[in-house]
Amino acid sequence: MKTFLVAVLLSSHSLLINAQIVDESIDNGIEKVECKEAIVAQEVSNRERIDYNSFTRFAPEEKGDFHKERIYKLNWKADAPLTAVGMGWSLYAFSKIYAKDSSTYAQLDALDKKKVPGIDRWAAGMHDEEMDRISNYLFYGSLTFPAFLFIDKKIRKDAAKVSFLYLETFAITGLLYTSSDYFIDRYRPESYPNDKPQHEKTSGNYKNAFFAGHPALVATASFFAARVYADYHPESKAKYYIYGGAAVATLGMCYMRHLAGKHFPTDLLVGSLIGFTVPHAVLYFHRHVANKDRAWNIAPDFNPYNGGGYGLSLNYRFK
Repeated sequence: MKTFLVAVLLSSHSLLINAQIVDESIDNGIEKVECKEAIVAQEVSNRERIDYNSFTRFAPEEKGDFHKERIYKLNWKADAPLTAVGMGWSLYAFSKIYAKDSSTYAQLDALDKKKVPGIDRWAAGMHDEEMDRISNYLFYGSLTFPAFLFIDKKIRKDAAKVSFLYLETFAITGLLYTSSDYFIDRYRPESYPNDKPQHEKTSGNYKNAFFAGHPALVATASFFAARVYADYHPESKAKYYIYGGAAVATLGMCYMRHLAGKHFPTDLLVGSLIGFTVPHAVLYFHRHVANKDRAWNIAPDFNPYNGGGYGLSLNYRFK
């Protein structure tokens, strides 16, 4: 009986010791879990405190009717110098590209259609004075296309801002056009053998074929107007007609300058692409859009798991 009682007491003592050990293990496990949770919570909190706007420099989301109507945003520290440089260079280069050294009769006689790239060869020798004169009417008239935007009350409220953006767009196109003609000499198609007297082809202006300035500037003006209207009235079906008009004006100018013998097809293509791209690029980068509405977004990223780590994340949201 004593032996049984001793065994019972020993067993009870062993159970108490084991229970104490289990309790301590549980407590230690709970403390470890709580510690991990606290660390993760702290890291997530730190991540939430990151000011994404200070890293991305995107416009923050703003509330209020005023900001809902705000379509474009200017950055004077960048826009003013860019516009000034573009306009300044264009004015300087214009005086140079139309004062290039005259060609000699020997240089004109040496021009050979067979040396023109195949894609352009069929245009060599084209010449039409009347078509040249008519194309100038469209050229000067197209420069006023954006003025019709101010008939719209919503756009008229931002007349000063839209006007400056048009000036900046024109300055960039002008810089590209004058730089091309300044550094590249390419004889116009009408310089090649045709019925035009040789003495009329000696002017330095006949070396300004690349790239086509008339189509570039017509496209710049007309597509600028189309893009602005589309940004202010994204749901309007009228924007498609305006875009169609811009395309017709640009293609019409290309056709007339081709018949006039002023440019080769590749000159016209490059000029049209530049005239289309510049206004879209300028207006896109001046759009005033909240981060949540942007298709592209770049932001700092922090991963609290697997040892943590910092980096940048690039996201694209399909609309």
